[in-house]
Amino acid sequence: METGNEQSARTLARVSRRLIPFLFVLYMFAYLDRVNVGYAALFIRSELGFSDTVYGTGAGLFFVSYALFEVPSNLILLRVGPRRWIGILMVAWGIISASMPLAHTPAEFYLLRFLLGVAEAGFFPGIVLYFTFWFPKQLKARTLARFMAATAVAGVVGAPLSNLLLRLNGVAGVAGWKWLFVGEGVPSILLGLLAFLLLTDDPARARWLREDERQWLTQTLAAEQAQVSETHSVDFRAVWRNRVMWRLSAIYFLLSVSFYSLSLWMPVVLKQISGASARRVILLTAIPWLAATLVMLAIAHFSDKSQKRRLFLVGSVIGAVAGFGLSAWLSNPWLAIAALSLAASGSWGGLGPFWSLPSTMLRGTAAAGGIAIINSAGALGGFCGPILMGLVSDATHSFHAALGTVAVLLLIAAGLAWRLRVA
Repeated sequence: METGNEQSARTLARVSRRLIPFLFVLYMFAYLDRVNVGYAALFIRSELGFSDTVYGTGAGLFFVSYALFEVPSNLILLRVGPRRWIGILMVAWGIISASMPLAHTPAEFYLLRFLLGVAEAGFFPGIVLYFTFWFPKQLKARTLARFMAATAVAGVVGAPLSNLLLRLNGVAGVAGWKWLFVGEGVPSILLGLLAFLLLTDDPARARWLREDERQWLTQTLAAEQAQVSETHSVDFRAVWRNRVMWRLSAIYFLLSVSFYSLSLWMPVVLKQISGASARRVILLTAIPWLAATLVMLAIAHFSDKSQKRRLFLVGSVIGAVAGFGLSAWLSNPWLAIAALSLAASGSWGGLGPFWSLPSTMLRGTAAAGGIAIINSAGALGGFCGPILMGLVSDATHSFHAALGTVAVLLLIAAGLAWRLRVA
């Protein structure tokens, strides 16, 4: 006769196999469409005559609209359901990303990046909320890390894919960087259409689960929600007065400064440090992302095993501080790549432990709003990071000072994380 532990393991394994791989691919292309402008930057800066400040502003402008539209987008998800809304968002941002070759002026570049942010705004916070419909709290960090590893894997996959698309330069009279945007935007459209067919809104509607599995999962998640303390079971208006949420928002803002500075500037930074060809530089960027993927999954595993979220979060951020600090003064290309790998590993490694915190503290409308507010703070960090890199590099004619500035900001994040009392 099957025990309760065997039933739970079987049910969660079935849910993981059904949801995680597909959502992983969705997020990988979402992130790739968000940051592929970093690969194209080596070409559009010279072809379109954009300065570092113009490029950094356009790269970061995505996050302004992303922050503005996250909360309403997540609330729409609650009304229309995850399956429909995620599919609609993916089709929309795929079309916008594939339209990027139409930009020829800074204003057009800014507009398309802003619209891309509007389309992508509800995806990540929507998925974080979606996971609360499917996974018990003991699996949150591991599940989120497996999903969020897509951002690092996007770098591993994106480097050779972007390099391949750039080789189409001149085909049909179209520049390689334009093929890059089209070739990485169209898959998002197709995946968005698949989302309508493959996603299920909640366990009660999952025909691919057995009856006993549906009942066990529904009852388990309902019991967890009932156990959330009154301190954290607040309505949406009270979320704005929650001090822990604002501290988490500040931490995520600073973390986002770091990993979007890396995502959107790494090819340009490596080009300046190494002097290698543009296509070789793009391939080299896969090394830090591979390191970040492995470290992120390992930290999430041990974070779930020990339940010491704060310890792993602080340790990850300190690692990122060391990586950015070292990369700020190293000139040897291979040592610089090693330092950037440490920076990426630390920045991404803390995501699993971090996102296990707000998703266990809020529920219902408060969860939808609270998670979106925290992620909106991260979006503002994504706006500030690329602009900071562009402004400081233009002012100093070097990226070393910009990297050092990010290291200082991450040190503040480590201090805030250390003072958390939620885990």
